[in-house]
Amino acid sequence: MRIIGMDYGSKTLGISLSDETKTLASPIETIRYSNFGELFSKLNEYFKKYEIEKIVLGNPLNLDGSLSDRSLNTLEFKKLLENKYQIPVIMEDERYTSVIVNNMLIENNTRREKRKKVVDKLASTIILQGYLDRMEHNGK
Repeated sequence: MRIIGMDYGSKTLGISLSDETKTLASPIETIRYSNFGELFSKLNEYFKKYEIEKIVLGNPLNLDGSLSDRSLNTLEFKKLLENKYQIPVIMEDERYTSVIVNNMLIENNTRREKRKKVVDKLASTIILQGYLDRMEHNGK
């Protein structure tokens, strides 16, 4: 069984996946989509290929911890995921993840075009890894 991490955006969805021991998150893909049908068609491939028991979805809170407009959209997406896959969807604070990823990529001299292609999947990896680390620390 694995856990899938997601960084949800209006046109992209970053995907990461845990290993079977739920210790390590790995970046998988940034899905670019124009509608939910297209998005879920691609997501279905992961749910068919892997035994996914849980979804960790990044929650783009405001800096003060309150819900942002994007958080409200993400909560709607959470409901769609729960209805579609019938598994738990855990909301994980994603503040600063894109900034962290962009800074890492800039430090490694990654060109802007390349950064745009990988930032979402890497952000989802940070989101998922934070969740996995906390679960390990708390004894799952």
